[in-house]
Amino acid sequence: MKIALASDHRGFEFKKRLITQLTQMGHTVKDCGVMTGDESVDYPDFGLKASRAVGSGECERGILVCGTGIGMSLIANKVKGVRAALCHNLYTVEMSRKHNDSNVLCIGADIIEEELLEQKVKLWLETPFEGGRHARRVDKITHAENGKEF
Repeated sequence: MKIALASDHRGFEFKKRLITQLTQMGHTVKDCGVMTGDESVDYPDFGLKASRAVGSGECERGILVCGTGIGMSLIANKVKGVRAALCHNLYTVEMSRKHNDSNVLCIGADIIEEELLEQKVKLWLETPFEGGRHARRVDKITHAENGKEF
């Protein structure tokens, strides 16, 4: 799977860890920056680049990391075709895939339990979308994003 990654300065160290993890899992990584954690940057610059890679179909999924994950989730969900989920624990990670078919995972580097980072990402990548009644709901999100009624 090709996965777009992006972070701001606060998420840079986590992003480096994720590149290693994803590569070891056999995934291809598109690193959309930031390339150093040395100075403050604006998260929308990097989150938008990765989200557009997912929305366009260039990448199948994306993972975005900033201090709280809130900013990245806000910018990601502005991109057509993106269903970004801000997840804080294993349950929300799993449900974001099973029920919402999330294609972008947003993580808060300042609030995530660091030792669970790899476990959360692995769970998110391996959990399938259940479809069924949930597909109807995801379709409604897509209709709304296209300016259509449902």
